[in-house]
Amino acid sequence: MTQQIIRRATFATFTVFAINGFVFASWAARIPAVTRILELTAGEMGLLLLTIAAGSVIALPLAGTVVGRIGTASTIRVGGFTSSFGGLIIAAALSQHHVPFTAVGLFFFGVGIGLWDVAQNIEGAAVERQLGKTIMPQFHGGFSGGALVGALVGAGLSALHVSMSVHLLAIVIAVVVAMIFVPSMFLPEETVVHGVTRTPAGASKTLSAWRESRTLLVGLVVLGAALTEGAANDWIAKATVDGMGATEAGGAIMFAVFVASMTLFRFFGGRFVDRYGRVRVLFGSLGAALLGLVLFVVAPNMLLAGLGAVFWGAGAALGFPLGMSAAADDPARAAARVSVVSTVGYVAFLGGPPLLGFLGDHVTIRWALLAIVVAIVASILTVPAAKPLPHPGLDRATR
Repeated sequence: MTQQIIRRATFATFTVFAINGFVFASWAARIPAVTRILELTAGEMGLLLLTIAAGSVIALPLAGTVVGRIGTASTIRVGGFTSSFGGLIIAAALSQHHVPFTAVGLFFFGVGIGLWDVAQNIEGAAVERQLGKTIMPQFHGGFSGGALVGALVGAGLSALHVSMSVHLLAIVIAVVVAMIFVPSMFLPEETVVHGVTRTPAGASKTLSAWRESRTLLVGLVVLGAALTEGAANDWIAKATVDGMGATEAGGAIMFAVFVASMTLFRFFGGRFVDRYGRVRVLFGSLGAALLGLVLFVVAPNMLLAGLGAVFWGAGAALGFPLGMSAAADDPARAAARVSVVSTVGYVAFLGGPPLLGFLGDHVTIRWALLAIVVAIVASILTVPAAKPLPHPGLDRATR
């Protein structure tokens, strides 16, 4: 395989990660506008948002089978078109102030994002094997960077009083155009899903992956990392405001510190993996997340809390992408195993923070964050399961 093909695939994969983050964050930034348009309480909006989680959780376990049958490029297109279809429904529903139709649109949005996420991780793992070096964290850094841009665009459009429907229509057009052209630059499908059957037997592979002890243990590693990241996304700003007496601007700055640290380490963390190995870096990452979380919670002032946010973000940066790499070590089983690990990670990412919010009603959200320590410790104990698998039948570039 020529270096030009690999470079094109690397660029395309980074792009679809970034677009995924942009789409999700630009929607999330307008949630207050949606709440106002539909005249919902915070609790009612929370229930409405669960339809995204429901769509993703349904799609994620099936995504491996879909990839096995139609390949990563086609799966990402299906995911992009499905999420765009959901966006059209949401735009129409918001123009009519119709809550049930909005829920339907969010469900399709979640299904599309779920398919898209698994397929992009499988493609990323294949590119990583061809390059012969760790690049998955940089792909996830692309997601983080896209999310940052999406949030800024969403905030800017909100400040300009651009309607949510117009905003969503613009995103749909951009995604559809990108889905037509970008996946065409992916690696040849036989390279990505080498050995993966495109028959109904692919479904049995996905189901059997749920019975593999290593896959489930890698999922547990990702669970702790995903919960750590998701909890910070949802609660670090509020914990700063409520627990430390900071202003809302101060809470936003604390969140920005976390995101900046996580994004930075995703872009440069691959070098540490190539030098020290996946297992050692995972131990260090989860240890940093544990240290940063505890320091943030117990810090007596904003300066030390900010230092904790730096360690917390650095520690949260690599767990999810390295878990995806570990799940995809064997190309013949990559689709099924990435689907399983992604499902475990997303359940923690989407379902964990609301539980912390419930706990926070009793002990304040700042102290409720300490519950994440249990998940981090469990992930640390299962890190050895992420040790790279040998591939005696593959050449040096794919090891």
